[in-house]
Amino acid sequence: MSEPSTTQNTATIRLTVAQALVRFLAAQYTERDGERQRLIAGTWGVFGHGNVAGLGQALVEYADVMPFHQGRNEQAMVHAAVGFARQRGRLATQAVTTSIGPGATNLVTGAALATINRLPVLLLPGDYFAAHTADPLLQQLEHPAQADVSVNDALRPVSRWFDRITRPEALIPSALQAMRVLTDPAETGAVTLALPQDVQAEAFDWPEEFFAERVWRIRRPAPDPAELAAAADAIRAARRPLIVAGGGVHHSAAEEALAALADATGIPVASTQAGKGSLRHDHPADVGGIGHTGTAVADHLARTADLVIGVGTRYTDFTTASGTLFQHPHVRFVNLNITAFDAHKLAAATVVCDARTGLTALRDALAGHRVADAYAAEYRDGKQRWEEVVEAALRAKDDSAQPTQTQVIGALDEVVGDEDVVINAAGSLPGDLHKLWRARSPRQYHLEYGYSCMGYEIPAAIGVQQAAPGTPVWALVGDGTYLMMPTEIVTAVQEGLPVTVVLLQNHGYASIGGLSESVGAERFGTAYRYRAADGTFTGDPLPVDLAANAASLGMDVLRAKTVGELREALRTARASDRPTCVYVETDPTPTAPPAEAWWDVPVAGTSTREAAIRARETYVREAAGRRRHL
Repeated sequence: MSEPSTTQNTATIRLTVAQALVRFLAAQYTERDGERQRLIAGTWGVFGHGNVAGLGQALVEYADVMPFHQGRNEQAMVHAAVGFARQRGRLATQAVTTSIGPGATNLVTGAALATINRLPVLLLPGDYFAAHTADPLLQQLEHPAQADVSVNDALRPVSRWFDRITRPEALIPSALQAMRVLTDPAETGAVTLALPQDVQAEAFDWPEEFFAERVWRIRRPAPDPAELAAAADAIRAARRPLIVAGGGVHHSAAEEALAALADATGIPVASTQAGKGSLRHDHPADVGGIGHTGTAVADHLARTADLVIGVGTRYTDFTTASGTLFQHPHVRFVNLNITAFDAHKLAAATVVCDARTGLTALRDALAGHRVADAYAAEYRDGKQRWEEVVEAALRAKDDSAQPTQTQVIGALDEVVGDEDVVINAAGSLPGDLHKLWRARSPRQYHLEYGYSCMGYEIPAAIGVQQAAPGTPVWALVGDGTYLMMPTEIVTAVQEGLPVTVVLLQNHGYASIGGLSESVGAERFGTAYRYRAADGTFTGDPLPVDLAANAASLGMDVLRAKTVGELREALRTARASDRPTCVYVETDPTPTAPPAEAWWDVPVAGTSTREAAIRARETYVREAAGRRRHL
């Protein structure tokens, strides 16, 4: 809930709508556990008609209270704000302003990513003239039956709160609702205030109290006693319980509470992509990632678990192996989640509460209870065996050899410190990282895998660097992802942010190429190679030099051809105070452990091609193991 200033008066101040909004945003704060910080720490913008004369002028007017960051791509600006918000534990975020038209529609992908990942970001796109004095104007969508529709309406389904401010006085209740949603841990996501350009510039007499400092206290709701008791009873009765730690553990800063519960009970902890790092990799109860990209030990425990305790997880198809992972005939679920929508998944017994508060209460309710020694010994033995698999994948036998992708991860593992942040989002790297990365601190492993958006890594690294100055930040980027969105390198150079981009070049969409082959699509359209007259791709890779491209955008570039050169380049980059790219061409030979669980990608039901026929047979066999948990 919010806590406004106690000083109330009837004095007014005359400002434009845009000026009032910037002043208001600069006075919003969050507080949790006694820690207070600015809610909107800065504003990203690409200016054009629709925001340059309104918010653009307002940001100049109040540059002393609202930091401004110049972006190059509107989607990338949202990614940067999301990276900032995640690093700050959802207690602070940034705003993003765009022109109308393509500037506004470029926000949609970023908004979807923010909302899917439950991360707050404020979007401020320009809009048509509310007064319709210029109608139609440049870039305005004309709908034949709904005159109040604009391209910004495309943001409605991907926003947790949306409003179009067509009158100055409408800003007051809408701005307060926007802050409420941004700071509500059960509702947060993208929030959109569409701002008609004539309204932005309109002057109005605002009550002074609108601009008073306001503190939004982040709630930590406790579990219902009956739900807590039922959960404790279920855990006491289970012989093979397994905790699945999701992103909610990090969002509520519940890592220590989770470790205390695991220490007290001996229950093993597997993690989703968003939850990895909830326990340090060397904690005795940590069994690594779960699901399609999970470890052998975690997936074995999941298949044989009679009780699964989800903490802050959405149970995506990668986590559940598309409904095929949890195979115990009597498996049941207990879900601890601040969002009732997620707590009820898989027909679970629910504990709707803050993760840290709930885990602490659960530990107290389970006082004296521990899993059987034989079960603890089983999963610890499995953890040790998996560690041997990890070592084999990460370590190169010859420092003069061209590195594989997993050996790049291994070289980085040798160089990073506990405080470093490693960012990734798409391609084959998320699977390798989920299986192999040894997370050493809660914020080190930063994978955006709710939307798995190519192009996220570089702008997110900028946002993380802004949120945690002095922290070494690594963006792990494949060539396909790099080609999606390298533009924010210019912003990193402009703002002097020493992010490091580790650019892996394998001359194609390796992840989708592998998936294409497995589902009978024969790697069609997944290579960067010359096209022959018959439409096939043959010959050598295209003569594309992505390292030269990064250098042309202002980065220092270090090229590494061998494992030894790579290790030294990574050390040099970590010590640099400039944006740096470490470029390495990787050996495409697969060296990662294979998937331990299935993922449902439907295969053609009929085909004349042998590859598709074989893939369909495999698909039918695997799909037969799917369960509905009721």
